[in-house]
Amino acid sequence: MRTFRKQFRKILPFFIFIIIFSGYKPVFAETAETTAHHAQNSLDWPGIYYGFTPCADCKGVKTTLALNKNNSYMLITQYVGKSEREIVEKGKFTWDNKNNTIVLTPRNSSAVRQYFVGENMLIELDSNGNRISGKLADRYILRRTDMTDSSRSHSAH
Repeated sequence: MRTFRKQFRKILPFFIFIIIFSGYKPVFAETAETTAHHAQNSLDWPGIYYGFTPCADCKGVKTTLALNKNNSYMLITQYVGKSEREIVEKGKFTWDNKNNTIVLTPRNSSAVRQYFVGENMLIELDSNGNRISGKLADRYILRRTDMTDSSRSHSAH
């Protein structure tokens, strides 16, 4: 029994050291970058968004916008009551300085579109990057759908 106590006294400081530091988690000062919450890093934004936006000379615009994690996109539009033709646009998008708005830049055009990124929705902005106001403002929203929902297609708006 005596030899056990001697051996135990020799290893006791080692066990105490392990017990004390096993729950130790270092605390670091947080910077503004690590605490900033914005759409790009806090929302699940990749996916497919659908909407039926207003149109000046037709019934409305069926809009489907697919956003990919690699910052590429595909936009499909159809001017209902004017043409059955679907217009497909592909390109890249970038995030604005506040990381809550995306700017679509098509491959074959210089015309850009901007969307505010919200929880499961995109809100189309005007050419100056401002929200569209007026009685039709809520119609400029594209809603995200589950990508496994195969029953929904662009022509099913």
